[in-house]
Amino acid sequence: MLDVPGGRIYYELSNPEAEGIPLLLIHGGPGGTSCGFGLLDDLILDRPVIRYDQLETGKSDRPGNRENWNIGQSVAEIEAIREVMGLDELHILGLSWGGSVAAEYGLEGDTTGVHSIILGGPLLSTPIWLEDAAVLVSEMPLELQNTIRLHENAGTYSHPDYVAATDSFYSRFLYHQPEKDVPECQGVRGNSEVYNTMWGPTEFASTGTLLNFDRTDRLHELNMPVLFIAGEFDEARPETMHRFASLVPNAEVEIIADAGHMAMVDKPEEYAAVVSSYLRSIEQ
Repeated sequence: MLDVPGGRIYYELSNPEAEGIPLLLIHGGPGGTSCGFGLLDDLILDRPVIRYDQLETGKSDRPGNRENWNIGQSVAEIEAIREVMGLDELHILGLSWGGSVAAEYGLEGDTTGVHSIILGGPLLSTPIWLEDAAVLVSEMPLELQNTIRLHENAGTYSHPDYVAATDSFYSRFLYHQPEKDVPECQGVRGNSEVYNTMWGPTEFASTGTLLNFDRTDRLHELNMPVLFIAGEFDEARPETMHRFASLVPNAEVEIIADAGHMAMVDKPEEYAAVVSSYLRSIEQ
C-alpha cells in the first residue's frame, strides 16, 4: 500500500531489478481495477512495471469522499507514486479512462523525466466517445439498436432487455475475444458507484460528471512522444485514434488486430510486443 492524498492505494511492482526505464500502468473506469494488466507481467520483462488501483476501487482504500471523484485526484495519485517510489524517469501507459488521466498528467503534472505517454483507447473527449459509440451501436442488429434506444429514452437502464443489449455491445467492442480468466482479478472488485457517478450507466451512455470532458483542444501541448494504441474493434475507434494523433506533435498509432477495447486482455502477447518495441525505440 502507498499513501496518496485521501487514503492509500494498492500497487504491484514487477521486475524491480530490470534495467529499463520504469513503466507506470493506469487502469480504466472510472472505478475499474488494474488486475487485467496482470497478463502483461510475464511479457514485459525488460523494465520495472508498476500497476495500481486508483483510490476508491480495487484493493485500494474506499473512503467514499466524493470530493475526490475527479481527474485532479488521479493526477495527484501519479505525483505521489512518483515521489514515494523515486520514479525520476518513467513511461506512462493509460488505458481508456486511464488514458484521460495520463493525458491530464501530461498537460497539468510535472512531466520532468516522462519519456513517453502511451494512450490505450483513451477517453479524451466525451462527445467524440459518444459519437463513436453511436456509430458502433448502428452496426448492431436492428432489434438491439431499438432496445437500446427505447430504454435510454425511458431511463430504464436496469431493464433485463437493456442489460442483454449492453452485454452484446460489450462482447463486440469491449472484449472482442472470449474473456480470459485473469488470476490477478480473482476476488478483486471495481466500484460501480464511482463509474456511474463520473461516467454513467454504460460505456455508450454518459450521464455523469465527465459528460462535458474534452481535451482535444489541448493535445498539441503534449511535448513528449505519444503512442495511441487500440484494438481493431475498439469502442475507441481506430479512426478516432488517428484523428487524435494528428493533433499531437510527436505521435504514432498502433492497432491490434482482432482485438477490442481491452486489447491487452484479448491479445496480451501482441499488446506487450507493441508496447515494448515502442519503449525501446524511445530509449535508443
